[in-house]
Amino acid sequence: MSLNNRWFQLCASLIAMIMIANLQYAWTLFVQPLQQETGWRLSDIQGAFAVFILFQTWVQPLDGWLIDKFGPRGFISIAGLLCGLGWAGLGYATTLPMLYTMYCIAGIGAAFVYSGSIGSALKWFKERRGLASGIMAAGFGGGTALFIPFISSMIASNGYRSTFIATGLFQGLVIVVVAQFLRHPPIQPAVVAVPVAGGGSQVGKKHFTTGEMLRTPQFYMMYAMFVLMATGGLLVTANAGPMARSWGLTAAALTLAATLSPLANGASRIFWGWASDRLGRETTMIIAFLLQAVCLVLVVSVGSISGAWFAFTLVLVYFTWGEIYSLFPSTAADYFGTRHATSNYAVLYTAKGVASIIGGWAGALLFEQSGSWAVGFYGSAVMALIAAGMAVGLRASNATGKARAESLVGAVGARS
Repeated sequence: MSLNNRWFQLCASLIAMIMIANLQYAWTLFVQPLQQETGWRLSDIQGAFAVFILFQTWVQPLDGWLIDKFGPRGFISIAGLLCGLGWAGLGYATTLPMLYTMYCIAGIGAAFVYSGSIGSALKWFKERRGLASGIMAAGFGGGTALFIPFISSMIASNGYRSTFIATGLFQGLVIVVVAQFLRHPPIQPAVVAVPVAGGGSQVGKKHFTTGEMLRTPQFYMMYAMFVLMATGGLLVTANAGPMARSWGLTAAALTLAATLSPLANGASRIFWGWASDRLGRETTMIIAFLLQAVCLVLVVSVGSISGAWFAFTLVLVYFTWGEIYSLFPSTAADYFGTRHATSNYAVLYTAKGVASIIGGWAGALLFEQSGSWAVGFYGSAVMALIAAGMAVGLRASNATGKARAESLVGAVGARS
């Protein structure tokens, strides 16, 4: 199969994404063993998770620009080394600064893999962005389901340190191998755009550079919506283990939830991405965001009843949360074009870093101070409702812009 076959490229990038899934979604399995051996506070340990997300997101504007300019192969190769060494290095961490440093290194590597893979999907599948970015994001959101039972068993039998080292080296090696096959699509001849009379907004009609994107109000609406929606899922991702323990649930219940949740997370990204290609991005956002608010409330209202209810409510949360990682990149490409898709989405994706502080670290801190997870979950539900309202506003502004452009084109046609 040719390296320039877009499905081959999608599959190769998908494998790389699956290999970085554990860095975020398997973390919760390591929290309790870390706390038991070291005696560190929960909020201190979850501070490392917040720092990982910050580096995994805030490095992306730089690496997105580099990958857009020079291609993915070399940078994803470096990313494999960073992911492998950083995650394996967590097995040697004996102090909080060392824990934070190793997780930061893994985060930088994950940033390169994530931005390169999502950018590749948007470039190779310009007419099916929602589905392509959904499949790619599903690798990150659902890939850890392949490893959770193994990781849980290995932690129980060999300890968390050996598990960090073994999985880190394996994941890093696979990423380096896959990177050798990654390419951007061949450059197509430039298409000369026909000017629109009246000098109206060019959003949705041209390829924006990152600087140009940052001068549009639509970008800041998307950014705020991303922060609001990312918080609830990151609260669950970082703290599922501590939540299960605080509610007296068994390790088997946590393993069940940790295995099923990534499957729902991955399915969410594909399903809602596919739906957005048909219903429209903003309409899909409104529906999914409203459902997310309901599901977050269900976690604290019925999730503590039993292990089965805990796993079920977490599955619902992930199925109504994971879509943000397919909807936002495809929406950004719709509004700002695909030529600079990697760097543009990388900037938008930094919103996840902001949300990690609220959901990961602040959520654990609120629990330590109040003894309840309710405040964090109800607050996240309200944030999801606000995001749904903003999606209504984004849809209205988009419809207004399209109507204005159509009327201008009609007026030009009438005069000619």
